[in-house]
Amino acid sequence: MKCVALVFAAMVASAAASKMVNDPDRRIVDEINGSPGVLWKAGYSKRFNDMPLSAFKSLCGVKPDSWGMVQALPRPYKNIVDYTIPDSFDSETNWKECAHIIGDIRDQSMCGCCWAFGGASAASDRLCISTKGKIAVPLSAQDVCFCSSFDGCGGGQISTPWDFIGSTGAVTGGQVNNTYPTGDASEKFCSDFSLPHCHHHGPQGNDPYPAEGAPGCPQQSSPQCPRKCDAGASPDHSDFKSDKYTFTGGTQSASGEQEIQQAIMAGGPVETAFTVYTDFANYVSGIYHHVSGSVEGGHAVRIVGWGVENGNKYWKVANSWNPYWGEKGYFRIKRGNSECGIEDGVTFSGADATWSKKN
Repeated sequence: MKCVALVFAAMVASAAASKMVNDPDRRIVDEINGSPGVLWKAGYSKRFNDMPLSAFKSLCGVKPDSWGMVQALPRPYKNIVDYTIPDSFDSETNWKECAHIIGDIRDQSMCGCCWAFGGASAASDRLCISTKGKIAVPLSAQDVCFCSSFDGCGGGQISTPWDFIGSTGAVTGGQVNNTYPTGDASEKFCSDFSLPHCHHHGPQGNDPYPAEGAPGCPQQSSPQCPRKCDAGASPDHSDFKSDKYTFTGGTQSASGEQEIQQAIMAGGPVETAFTVYTDFANYVSGIYHHVSGSVEGGHAVRIVGWGVENGNKYWKVANSWNPYWGEKGYFRIKRGNSECGIEDGVTFSGADATWSKKN
């Protein structure tokens, strides 16, 4: 299965534009926006013109056995009930020395490696936070996706990135062709993601990248595991063996609202997976909750914080569909009821883990 890579934007207003929207899409959008109590805005997704919305099922990339593997991991925050938890929390503002790492929204291309992006991004955050900003580098999704799995674009589990980084280590690496949404682009890392940027569904808007399936962004197959750093990598990141970072203590997990909040406050963002329903294909903004449609697969993402809006609790979640999707690369989802299973189990390195170079 491939990762869900769904970019959705505002509703098409003109009659001419609406003719380009397929009937299933129109019915779902009208149903969502016309339903009382809905906390989010839906829009037409041109990606699925002339196709049923179930066509994006093939883009889901979390394998079915992922949940069981997460539940088997150590849960250090279980039964801790006296932890002071604020109404809102944002990792990027809480750890200002790591803000440019935490705020880095990546792009997984048309490849089912959400599981690797969620892990590599959250691990980058925790590496920086653990070292108090002294090591502020992006860990390579290229290394994690294609060296921990023989077919990373074919999907994976959310425990795999952490097991791989903890045992083997991961080199540094950012976006394709040294294009970094945030941070210092003059520093060239070891193994950047090799697959192209894509516009992930929805109206093009300000997104400069070609749409999935269009010339410039075809369906991707998994490249080989990198064994050396990219040509032109900065001297500090030019040796593949010595550029690897790892952590002690093994992969840990948490589940439920309070445990996940404790884990984030103690050590930084965490990786999670949630069930994707058909209506998520039309998300534009707001606090998502399932309204209609069937199950289409699973998707891995990174929880970075939480908050409350008009009395409605939500998680703030970073996606890997480039910064032009949703709310500047993020979406919000209802918190406290495990909406779409998002609180069933998260993965991370321990807050007391020691991060260092592998060699």
